[in-house]
Amino acid sequence: MGNHSAGKSSFINWYAEEHIQKAGVAIETQGFTFVTSGRKRESLTGNATLHLYPHFRPILEFKGAMDYLTAEISTSKQKKFSLVTFVDTPGLVDGDMVYPFDVNAAITWLGEQADLVFVFFDPMGQALCKRTLNIVEKLSETSGDKLRFYLSKADEAGKDTDRQRVMMQIVQELCRRPGLNKCGFDMPTIYIPNPQKPSRCVNQIDVVCETIEKTINQAVQKTLDQLEKDCDLICSTISSRLEQDRADVTHNKSVRLHSFLCGALGIFLPALFILSFIVNTFSQEQLDELLGEGPSRTLFVFTGIIMYIWDWIPEDGQVLFVIVFGAFCYLLLFLAKYFAGRGNKTLTKKEKRTMAEYSDYIQDIVKTKKGNLYDWYLQQCAAESDF
Repeated sequence: MGNHSAGKSSFINWYAEEHIQKAGVAIETQGFTFVTSGRKRESLTGNATLHLYPHFRPILEFKGAMDYLTAEISTSKQKKFSLVTFVDTPGLVDGDMVYPFDVNAAITWLGEQADLVFVFFDPMGQALCKRTLNIVEKLSETSGDKLRFYLSKADEAGKDTDRQRVMMQIVQELCRRPGLNKCGFDMPTIYIPNPQKPSRCVNQIDVVCETIEKTINQAVQKTLDQLEKDCDLICSTISSRLEQDRADVTHNKSVRLHSFLCGALGIFLPALFILSFIVNTFSQEQLDELLGEGPSRTLFVFTGIIMYIWDWIPEDGQVLFVIVFGAFCYLLLFLAKYFAGRGNKTLTKKEKRTMAEYSDYIQDIVKTKKGNLYDWYLQQCAAESDF
C-alpha cells in the first residue's frame, strides 16, 4: 500500500525471484493485483481471479471492483513464495481523482482478511497523501497488529542525512494521526540490491522476508493446532452422540414398557369385565367340562372378584360405575399411545459402526501424523534449492 506501486511491485518480484515486469507483465496500479505461485506462469483478470481466490469473492460487493482485479501466477518457490499471496493495492493520490469503486472500503476489507499489511513509504513522494494515511489509520483500528511500515527504495534517498530527514518527515506526519501515534514505531529501510549500483545505505529487506516467513510458520502451526482441536472436537462429539444414543435406547425401553402396560390393562380390564358376566352364566361343573378343572377354577376366581365388586355396588350407581370404568380404560389406551410416541430416534447399527470408525481413524491416523505434518507441508512448498 502506498502512493507509488513501483516499489511494491519490485519487492514482490524480488521476493519471488521471478522478474515479472521484465517478462512484459506489469503490476496493475489502478486496481488490485493478486500475486501468487502456481504450476504455470499466467495472468488472469476479472472473474477468473475470483475462481483462483474464492475466499475473496465478497469483494464483489464493491461495485466496479470486478473490472479491476488481476492475478499474476509465478512458478517460483523461492523463500516459501508458494505459501504467500501478495495483494498489490491501487495507487492512491489526493485531488479530484475518482476511482471506479469504493477503493477505501475495498482496501480496508482486504486488510482485515490479510495476515500482514505492508505500508511502503517512498522517499520521493513519501506516500504521505491524505488518502493513503486515512486508510492506514482506518486499518490501524482493526488490524493494528498486522501493520508493518517500511521506507522503500531507501538507496534513492540520497545521503544518510537526506534519508534521516525523509524518515523524520514521515514520522512527524504519522505522529499527527492519533491512531498511528504509537510507541515502539519501527520503519526499516529497504531496497532491491543492484550489483551495478552499490549503496552504503543499510538494507533491511531481509527483515521483511523474516517477517513473512515467521508469519507463515505461525499460520501453519496455528492451522495444525486447530486441526488437533478439531480432531478432539469431532471425537468428543462422536463420543457424546454415542453416549446419548445409549441413553435414548434405555429411555425407549422404559417408554415401551409403560406403553405396553397401559395398553395391556386398557384391553385386559374391559375384556375381563365382560368375560365375568359371561362366565357367571355357567356353573362350575360346566366350566370344568369346557376348560378343565385347573383353568376353570382360576377363571372362576378372577371373574368372581369382579362379580363381587359389581354386586357390592348399589344398583343406582352401577351405570355411573360403567361410565367411570370405561373412561379409565380409555385413559389407559390414551396413555399407551402417548408413551409410544415419546421414544427418541436412535442410531442404526451401521451409523454407530461408521461413527466408531471415524473416531478410531482420527485418533489413530490423523492425530498421530500431526507432528510430521508441519515439516512435510513446508517441504512440499519449498524450492528444490532449499534442500
